[in-house]
Amino acid sequence: MDYKKAIINFTPCEEWLRDILIAQLGEIGYDSFLETETGFEAYIPENQFNSKSVDDIIQAFSEIFTFEISFEKTKSKNWNEEWEKNYFKPLVVGAECVVRAPFHTDFPKAKYEIVIEPNMAFGTGNHETTLMMLEYIIEENMEGKNILDMGCGTGILGILTSMKGAAKITAIDIDEWAFEGAKGNMVLNNIGNIEVKLGDVSLLGNEKFDIILANIQRNVLLADLPAYSKCLKKDGKIFLSGFFTEDIHAIKTKAEETGLKNAFFKTKNNWVAHAFVKSDE
Repeated sequence: MDYKKAIINFTPCEEWLRDILIAQLGEIGYDSFLETETGFEAYIPENQFNSKSVDDIIQAFSEIFTFEISFEKTKSKNWNEEWEKNYFKPLVVGAECVVRAPFHTDFPKAKYEIVIEPNMAFGTGNHETTLMMLEYIIEENMEGKNILDMGCGTGILGILTSMKGAAKITAIDIDEWAFEGAKGNMVLNNIGNIEVKLGDVSLLGNEKFDIILANIQRNVLLADLPAYSKCLKKDGKIFLSGFFTEDIHAIKTKAEETGLKNAFFKTKNNWVAHAFVKSDE
């Protein structure tokens, strides 16, 4: 499949703006991103490309920032791999967990050591949302629990729950790179109790889960929260991330409508990870 590459440079190059633009482009079909010193590159299947959609997103910031935007046709490839191999450094989470790539030779020792092969799938632990979700998993008792990991990406969250004693994990992602990458990472980490599925919330049936992890993005969370709540056990916990502090009210309102009780949340650089508890059947 051919792709369109959007090359987006802006002055001044602010990290918070890059995060916002990437999140908004992700909502209109862009599925891979490569950060650069002056902005980033974004990739979308050519049959979904619409330059006006990009212009509409950029327009909201054009009074404060100066943008240079261009588009190129390119072949499908693993664009994120080079970036991850150059910038994905061993990461220590909560002093108990280290996340590294197979090619890392110098890394600290920790109770839990997760090996992630960088690819187009989201989730090496370096992004604030993944990091906060890993922190929650470290803080939570996972022993004997049945876990659902929605939007699993590399499978990193499910891998840590397995290492912490979860009995069974179901990992689901709509992206084929994530599906294949997560299966490969299960092998790298000698994990045998994670079932990886390719698809979306429609794959959820009557199975009930003790804990649900969903690190996706605002619109998907709002649409899928009723389905998540339906398959969460009474007194079960759900951890949500992939949205900004300004989205907390909308997420909280929707969650409470579906029978979820507000528990607690944490933030990093305006990103949020929010926990809720199932208050009724």
